[in-house]
Amino acid sequence: MTMMGNGILEAHFFSRPTADQELITPILIVGGSTAAYAATLGALQAGGQVCLVQPQVVLGGQFTAQGLPASDDGKLLTPYELIPPDQRDLNQLRDSEYFALSRSQRQFRQCQRQHQSVDHRIIRNPGGSWVSHLSVTPIVASDCLNAAIRPYLEQGVLTLIPWSMPTEVLMTDAPRRVMGVRFVDQRTRHRFTVKAQITIEATDLGDVLELGAIPSRVGQESRAQTQEAALPEDPRPECQQAITFCAVVERSDQNQPPLPPPSGYDQEPWLQSSDFTDEFWIRQPDQWKKYDFYDPDGMFRYRRVYRSQESDAVRPGDITVLNWATSPLGIDGGPPDPSAPLGCGNDYPWGCLLGGTLKQRQEEVKRARDRTQAYLHYLQTHGHPELKPRGDLTWTDDGIALEPYIREARRGIALTTIRHEDVAAKFFPHQVRAQTFTDSVGIGQYHYLDVHPNHATGHVELGDGHNALPFTLPLSALIPIDTDGLILSAKSIGTTHITNAAYRMHPMEWAIGEAGGHLAAFALQQSVTVQQVAQQPQLREQFQDHLAQQGIPLVWFNDVGHDDPDFAAIQVLTVLGILPIEDRQTLNFLPEAPIGRDRFYLSLVKALGWHLELPNGSSLSLEIAIRILMERGARTDPKRARSGLTITVREVVQLVEQLSLSQLCADFADFDHGLTATERMTHRYTARLFWRFRLSTTSC
Repeated sequence: MTMMGNGILEAHFFSRPTADQELITPILIVGGSTAAYAATLGALQAGGQVCLVQPQVVLGGQFTAQGLPASDDGKLLTPYELIPPDQRDLNQLRDSEYFALSRSQRQFRQCQRQHQSVDHRIIRNPGGSWVSHLSVTPIVASDCLNAAIRPYLEQGVLTLIPWSMPTEVLMTDAPRRVMGVRFVDQRTRHRFTVKAQITIEATDLGDVLELGAIPSRVGQESRAQTQEAALPEDPRPECQQAITFCAVVERSDQNQPPLPPPSGYDQEPWLQSSDFTDEFWIRQPDQWKKYDFYDPDGMFRYRRVYRSQESDAVRPGDITVLNWATSPLGIDGGPPDPSAPLGCGNDYPWGCLLGGTLKQRQEEVKRARDRTQAYLHYLQTHGHPELKPRGDLTWTDDGIALEPYIREARRGIALTTIRHEDVAAKFFPHQVRAQTFTDSVGIGQYHYLDVHPNHATGHVELGDGHNALPFTLPLSALIPIDTDGLILSAKSIGTTHITNAAYRMHPMEWAIGEAGGHLAAFALQQSVTVQQVAQQPQLREQFQDHLAQQGIPLVWFNDVGHDDPDFAAIQVLTVLGILPIEDRQTLNFLPEAPIGRDRFYLSLVKALGWHLELPNGSSLSLEIAIRILMERGARTDPKRARSGLTITVREVVQLVEQLSLSQLCADFADFDHGLTATERMTHRYTARLFWRFRLSTTSC
């Protein structure tokens, strides 16, 4: 196993405030989540100065402290060679990480591959997990996170404070504004304060929202609260997602002393060994099929994070993360009874972490950890004595993670609430994308709404609304409705209980944090509030420009990667509606395909802003676009415009000359479009032309 270190930064990089010390920083990020890390990195990359205060010494949340470095990737991150040939899009880029992830997130994934080689080779999925397209050990994930952040610590633009929890939010009224947060160091018990111009709520449970009495919701909302048709009339705040304490174990080549059972084993409801299973059963059309624990499609390889050979077979020395919910339980060595209770792993669905007291939360967390200890004890004493806890990979003595894997938080009420109707496939018939928000600041995808319900009664049944399409992240979902100086992040953004089930996954939580970090730095550089960025179109578009130029996708196209020289142009012009999505049944932009004359005319009118002169309530049609162009001097043949024919370079030059668009003429002549006068304009060069024009007119 190739390693960089032990996953913990050098001690001199950490700050430990003294009792009653007050620190002042431009950007304060609160929490130890994956989003907290991504927000920190994003703000620093954008030129910001940051103070990150988190509960552990380890960075990274889900990937590290929560013990789940096997990323929950959506189907669009499936390696191309693993897609069945009859399901492949021939226009798709062969490496999906270029279009489905930001540049910085791909760099993180590449670092992990480089530092966990398999048989001295760098491969795409070092751990070979069957549920994830990239899995490594928590130590490797942590070392790669540290490597990206270390230069900013060396430069002194990042203050990193570990072991600390928020205790109070400093607020002002009229206007209501977050001014800072008070913390307690859990090791020294010192209390200290950090004041900031902008605070990012990136805790795993939404603690800043609760402490500041900032409008928020927990659990399953009512139909009236979110306008989601699937919900019941009454809210069910106790309906929350289960938590899980992950455990990292090795299949060793000799028996190991089992972990002792926790107190209450086979007595407490959450510690019943009869619930547990090591088998994985699947119902096939005419029979049940069983997968044993070490089967290539079994539970061990589900989250396998280390292998010494590139093989699906599980061998001694392989390492996995135990993170199993439920599956049908075989009866007396035979197939399951469909009416019988499901077999369980180490999910803990008994309690609620949100809405109760801190003492109640701590008790539920202890019970969840005990359940994982009980499950591991069960496995070691029921056929798998060779399982070896790898505490050296979890920074604990027993191989159980430092923190529980959190699937749901207290959610802030934001300017925009992302609803079931914005994400689920049933609401977008014959389409391949969910809602593309005009203020999009990121993209995400998980193929279904993955709710792990707790045992509370009343959980909504989604039925045919379970599947999700590729979605976007609206900027306005990061902005609380009535509180200045605060950015929502992690699982506390403006989702609902339903939509959080897709937005909570590793790649999306990174995208959420990254957008929030860049937003904080951008607002401070522009001397504006984050609300102004979200609500003023010109500022919002400037921010979207900035994100796209940082390699952050805003809209789903699978044939244009963040390394494409025209990536920013294509992304921004599409999300602004200047080059709107043409084919809603594919994820293609088709950059090298010729652009239709009709689409070029519509896009030209939008690029010039002439559509804004239409009466309120009027929408731009091709007929209106033709009329606008002709009124301004274009000698356009309406019949040819409607014909669907393409447009040549010469015709574009003639058109802009007829319209007396000197700046556009200069832009067209100034860039190397690579086309002769008789060749047809492509989508790529149309985007490049309008992008240059937009940038030049903006700078003027």
